[in-house]
Amino acid sequence: MHNVAYSVTFVRHGESEWNKMNLFCGWHDVGLSEEGEWDALEVSAAALKRENMRYDIAFTSCLRRANQTLDIILKELNLGEIPVRQLWRLNERHYGALTGYNKRQMADIYGEEQVQVWRRSFNIPPPAIDTTNPYYHAIKNNPRLRHINENDFPTTETLETTMERVVPEWTDSIIPEVRAGKRVLVVAHGTSLRGLVKHIQDADIMKFNLPNSIPFIIDFDESMKMVGGIRFLANDETVLKAMEKVASIGGK
Repeated sequence: MHNVAYSVTFVRHGESEWNKMNLFCGWHDVGLSEEGEWDALEVSAAALKRENMRYDIAFTSCLRRANQTLDIILKELNLGEIPVRQLWRLNERHYGALTGYNKRQMADIYGEEQVQVWRRSFNIPPPAIDTTNPYYHAIKNNPRLRHINENDFPTTETLETTMERVVPEWTDSIIPEVRAGKRVLVVAHGTSLRGLVKHIQDADIMKFNLPNSIPFIIDFDESMKMVGGIRFLANDETVLKAMEKVASIGGK
């Protein structure tokens, strides 16, 4: 059995306004719903508090729903002073032309199977977003995303291309802090975290759904290889229910 040398905590943001309406969100910058705020407090922060978790540094994306979740957690743990790094490469996957549309609606137009392929396949992208999409300009001109190089700004992404930006950030920005002995918290999104977990576990996670708000911990040995399984800070039943909710197209 490898000895645990490091542990990293991950949290997927609470329910956003668009999760609530069952819309493809991607890079559109919506805030948390009331339930999402409640979850960040009563699910995420409460679980971390129960475990007496402390952190020295936090990483998050440039999108509001992740930032708000992190703010609520840090405030609740009295860790408002720790450094927070906002990295655009931890953003949610860009859903291209699906952005802003209801998942159910898209399933009715393109068929259930096609929409699940776009949501869950490794390398089949949805159609690219263009100026006809009502959210195109809001995303392109979002001041939070203005620093992103034109060549790096996606118009659609797959899990594979999302991983191509997330994994180097993990390797270059997050791992050095972990190795330096810092206690690290990462608050991001469903697909960016799925990509990270796929990289860390090197497993097929096509059917793996990350629940909103329930923190999970991954342990590592000296060489940053995963030790044991993913530890969710909730009972199995709660985790399974939350995963099922994320998996369904009809979902909330």
